[in-house]
Amino acid sequence: MTSTIGLTLTAWQQRYQQAPQQISALLSAHLAALDTRDNAWIYLTTPEQLAAQIEPLLADYQRDPGSLPLFGVPFAVKDNIDVAGWPTSAACPAFTYTASEDAVAVARLKAAGAVVIGKTNLDQFATGLVGTRSPFGAVSNTFDADYVSGGSSSGSASVLARGLVAFSLGTDTAGSGRVPAGFNNIVGLKPTKGWFSARGVVPACRLNDTISVFALTAEDAFSVASVIGSYDAGDAYSRINPRTAPASLPVHPHFAVPLNPEFFDDAAAEAAWDQALEALQAGGATLHPIDFTPFRKLAEQLYYGAWVAERTAAVGGMLDRPAEMDPVVHEIVASGLKYSAVDAYKAEYLRAGLTRQIQETLAKFDALVVPTSPTIHTLEEMKQEPILFNSQFGTYTNFTNLADLSALALPAPFRNDDLPAGITLIAPAWHDRALAEFGLRWQQQLALPLGATGQPCPTRRATLPASPDHVRLAVVGAHLTGMPLNFQLTERNAVWVEETKTAPHYRLFALLEGAIKKPGLMRDDQGAAITVELWDIPLARFGEFVAEIPAPLGIGSLTLADGRVVKGFICEGSALKNALEITETGGWRNWLASQGSH
Repeated sequence: MTSTIGLTLTAWQQRYQQAPQQISALLSAHLAALDTRDNAWIYLTTPEQLAAQIEPLLADYQRDPGSLPLFGVPFAVKDNIDVAGWPTSAACPAFTYTASEDAVAVARLKAAGAVVIGKTNLDQFATGLVGTRSPFGAVSNTFDADYVSGGSSSGSASVLARGLVAFSLGTDTAGSGRVPAGFNNIVGLKPTKGWFSARGVVPACRLNDTISVFALTAEDAFSVASVIGSYDAGDAYSRINPRTAPASLPVHPHFAVPLNPEFFDDAAAEAAWDQALEALQAGGATLHPIDFTPFRKLAEQLYYGAWVAERTAAVGGMLDRPAEMDPVVHEIVASGLKYSAVDAYKAEYLRAGLTRQIQETLAKFDALVVPTSPTIHTLEEMKQEPILFNSQFGTYTNFTNLADLSALALPAPFRNDDLPAGITLIAPAWHDRALAEFGLRWQQQLALPLGATGQPCPTRRATLPASPDHVRLAVVGAHLTGMPLNFQLTERNAVWVEETKTAPHYRLFALLEGAIKKPGLMRDDQGAAITVELWDIPLARFGEFVAEIPAPLGIGSLTLADGRVVKGFICEGSALKNALEITETGGWRNWLASQGSH
């Protein structure tokens, strides 16, 4: 049986398409090949638990493969997230309990056919960005065992980077789903708070927690996120997507970057950042240095202000048992006791003010790009300054959840000492898909090997699942790029997708009355293929766009040359009796050019 190490979602899916009945043999062999001494794992599934997960899947898959998009795909779960019948420890043996049911996120993944292989090591109670604060041992970096893996989702990042699973779940409060991604050359998707249900997760800071996803590619990370993400009425902090964010970033995006970024005298990290900036510009981005002061001030609040008391509340009675906790974790969490309710309110007022500044700044750009971490340290160095160096790791991550932002950590050019160095894109809430679309382009541009597997980046064109939050709209005339009414799309966060043609069953007319010349499109089997542009417009903005369309135009369904059916402009037949037919020109731009217009 060929190796299953380092397979992406697509590779696993291709294995099963050929022979779905091999699921039991394939996953049993995969489990048997895992090293039980590997301290990235806290718990590995038993053969009996594996069989119990697999047993109901095959019949369902053979009946309807589309109902199980993650059929037989192995994944790992950070051990502060519940898996039914398995222990949850949060890396604290004295805290351990057996979960009675799956966390909602795990249940949704299982329902899609994914199979949990094991639970992973973490900084105790998810307190740390280092991966060293665990009684189960420090998790080493997958590229150099002398260095930290990053945390707190250290084990989930490690097993994913080595290709032991196709994806893994972490959590992210201060950067725990991003720093380990940067240190291990993988993708870390930190979703908008409330998109993923937090039911069944041991909280660190409930107001600022979210489950996160590690994957080898941005395509895989968002595919998994699409399965997990959905409103959960049972989670008081779950939110409904307002469906107003763009589907992707522009082909030539405008990115904010920190002015005079801090690297704490790490020349290798600074050089890698400079290389990343060059690559961003080579890919078509324009960079805009900004004052990073509000971001830095907000980042400092998470550990050096009253917000740390939320960790104190989460840990609860364990705080009275210091001998059974990691000493650094206990010191940090116990510090929350010194804050009063007045301090907490003042901290919230400060957070709100800084968040407003941050969101007003980001509104001017397509996203903010930062180094995922400004530096990295060895395991020995962390012993000397465990709190200071941890704080440094959070320079570009700690503010994100406090400011209600989405983020995507991506592999980037390596440091000159051969350690990974990632970048992170940060944008307003619900921009998760837009960031992932950019992630596809970025990984194709850099073509770095996947994680620590040595596997090459796939050369095929990656795609994201169809979006239920956007309407694909075909425009044929005044709404085309550069035309007078195009602003009606762009001001509603619509993004250009492609230029294409309709099926050869349309006639095109010029409606010459009114201040703006407009085309009228009519379906006719004796027609021709007409050039159109496709735009993705947020679903919540589509209605107001349609409301602005004057008679005799309207929106219907258009068939494209490749058979796709999309929404598009149509015209009332009665208005075309006196219109000028221009079908033979093949498109509105061609006709305008023939008239000497632009």
